[in-house]
Amino acid sequence: MIGREQQDIDPTTALADEDEEPTLPEREAASESAEGAGVRASGRDALLRFSELAPSSPGVYRMIDAAGKVLYVGKAKNIRKRILSYARPAGHDTRIERVIAATSTVEFVTTKTETEALLLEANLIKRLRPRFNVLLRDDKSFPYILITSDHWAPQILKHRGARTRPGNYYGPFANAGAVNRTITALERAFLLRSCSDGFFESRTRPCLLYQIKRCSAPCTNEIEFAGYAELVREANTFLSGKSRVVQDQLATEMEKASGALDYERAAIYRDRLAALSAVQAQQGINPRSVEEADVFAIHQQGDYNCIEVFFFRTSQNWGNRAYFPRADRTLGAGEVLGAFLAQFYDDKPCPRCILLSDRIPEHDLLVAALSAKSGRKIDVVVPQRGERRALVEHALVNAREALGRKLAESSSQQKLLHALADTFGLKNAPRRIEVYDNSHIQGTNAVGAMIVAGPEGFVKNQYRKFNIRTELAPGDDYGMMRETLERRFKRLIAEVPRGAEEARPTAAPALPGAQTETSNADEAADSSWPDLVLIDGGAGQLSAARETLQSLGLADLPVVAVAKGPDRDAGNETFHLAGRKPLKLPPRDPVLYFVQRLRDEAHRFAIGSHRARRKKDIREAGLQEIPGIGPTRKRALLRHFGTLKEIERASTADLARVPGINAETARKIFDFFHEAGR
Repeated sequence: MIGREQQDIDPTTALADEDEEPTLPEREAASESAEGAGVRASGRDALLRFSELAPSSPGVYRMIDAAGKVLYVGKAKNIRKRILSYARPAGHDTRIERVIAATSTVEFVTTKTETEALLLEANLIKRLRPRFNVLLRDDKSFPYILITSDHWAPQILKHRGARTRPGNYYGPFANAGAVNRTITALERAFLLRSCSDGFFESRTRPCLLYQIKRCSAPCTNEIEFAGYAELVREANTFLSGKSRVVQDQLATEMEKASGALDYERAAIYRDRLAALSAVQAQQGINPRSVEEADVFAIHQQGDYNCIEVFFFRTSQNWGNRAYFPRADRTLGAGEVLGAFLAQFYDDKPCPRCILLSDRIPEHDLLVAALSAKSGRKIDVVVPQRGERRALVEHALVNAREALGRKLAESSSQQKLLHALADTFGLKNAPRRIEVYDNSHIQGTNAVGAMIVAGPEGFVKNQYRKFNIRTELAPGDDYGMMRETLERRFKRLIAEVPRGAEEARPTAAPALPGAQTETSNADEAADSSWPDLVLIDGGAGQLSAARETLQSLGLADLPVVAVAKGPDRDAGNETFHLAGRKPLKLPPRDPVLYFVQRLRDEAHRFAIGSHRARRKKDIREAGLQEIPGIGPTRKRALLRHFGTLKEIERASTADLARVPGINAETARKIFDFFHEAGR
């Protein structure tokens, strides 16, 4: 939250609580029962004590509870005055009282300016995820299109992360699907290669993409260097916003070819023009007066927030994405949006213009912070008329529709979780479900996999894989399951005491007709302990899992084994539970479909992890036959050269430069490949 500096805490300050009670009287009652007057007094005493040490300068403060967990991160122009305002005896909102009551320690970080404090605050909120801040829940990096410039035949590809490779970057795109579709269309339009440099160098004849007219095959000189360079220039021109120029050029060339009765060449230009039209059709709205901007629109309903973001670059629409930030229900749209923006641009490049649906607090401070970060002036405006306002209205419609879908999905998911609890005899609907599976081929490259599901579906940033370390008999699924569960729960016991999770209060209903609200994917992620463990297998796997958990003192953790039928047909599953007879569900039971989805996702993740490990081993297999080369040297060689082919090509002098490889060992490696190649 972007706080109000040198002022008393306003009741609408964005302190978001993930454990919200149904009504204000109930929240106050819960607050009084959980944090009596003595507790509140001790919190204020701590704040008064730390206010004496607080600097009277701009900076960021962190309010921390007795267990060392950060409760809230805020910024202030004068940290000492801000801490003293918290310590006053009365006049605070109930939410703020809860923060004060839980505070045991306050930490400070000073900055030169208030602008730096805002940027640091956003960074710390994203990293620490404090319970009482507005949280940006989905913070994946955005993909870009990259046309490289470090090769004589530039490559077009999807790119994420730091822009370290030389070339021209275009984006951001809202998701990988939008990038992939656009790249496919651009390949048809400009015939640029998308293969890797290694694949390119190894070609002796054109690949399939050349046959289906998605590449000009510079790898085998099907096109001259000058011709390919012209295609690259046209692609960069088109992606830079001069699409009309490129289309006019292609149309002119098509007419010339047609006039010269070269209909085959004219058809090529016709197909390229059609591909360009397809790119622009996928982009949807392409505004004339907005060359570079991000559009943010927020819609609030049912204690939920949805922020829809549209990306416009070079007067082209590169897609949109919906976010559902966690925030307290009392916060207004502008306050949530302001806190969201500071976190959103913490690690992303900022466009020249940002269009908003609502006015935000401390507008000038945010503009100054983003301008300082970008090194250029950034405009943050709430348009009132014209094409810009039309873009905001369009984003607002999308936000409203996205939130409606989210609420409907959450309601359905809640019903499924309650039905799952009834079926398996759980006390409450599970907030976190962990599903385990193994994958191997006759015991080789064995991998254990864990996926996580919660009230809002799969929580993919919580997935984990376990490379099986124990020497087991081929196909010992029981041993693999034991190792996976033991490693998972030993670490969990060490990092998160189970009692701390059980002490968390119950959340409030969020949807009409829902019995309880189990919050969101953040809650499932924050709740490290599972309420239900599902394993792929039958009675044997259940017995192995329960023995492992009992040895760790977790005998009461609910475990269900899901066994496929004799023909391994979906719909014929048998469920094994401790102390109960195996049961089957009716073929059309929604709970059966739900469990099948969970099991299939675990199987997909396990198979993918196993294949990645097997591929790596196959890649390294050529090194295993070299005498005197152990695992450490193998890793060093691959880390230095990247591929086995490069190691084969290396000279003894190049090999000797690898850490851990002396001249004698380098000679042995060179001789091995040299002899093998004769």
